[in-house]
Amino acid sequence: MDFSKLDGLIPAVIQDAQSLEVLMVGFMNDEALELTKQTGFATFFSRTRNKLWTKGETSGNRLEVIEMFTDCDDDTVLVKVKRLGDGNVCHTGQRSCFYQQLPAGNAAGAKR
Repeated sequence: MDFSKLDGLIPAVIQDAQSLEVLMVGFMNDEALELTKQTGFATFFSRTRNKLWTKGETSGNRLEVIEMFTDCDDDTVLVKVKRLGDGNVCHTGQRSCFYQQLPAGNAAGAKR
């Protein structure tokens, strides 16, 4: 993985392996990626706390890794997971962090 572009971090897109819903985006450094591979649970690097954290370590809503892919530039990872616990991934209690819709403007399907 190319950790050089974002000061030692790569974006990690987290997707439900069954529904294919995008659940969240976090960041991983090389240690977080290795821990994710070793433990089988999604681990991230917190930019605000400047430390590693495993999703669900306090809530119990862990993310079990099913499979992982890298993008064509080798600087982003897609992690397909099984949601454990109550299944809500967002710290707000929502199922996914992507629950707030923005106006699409001129995107396909938008009214003109």
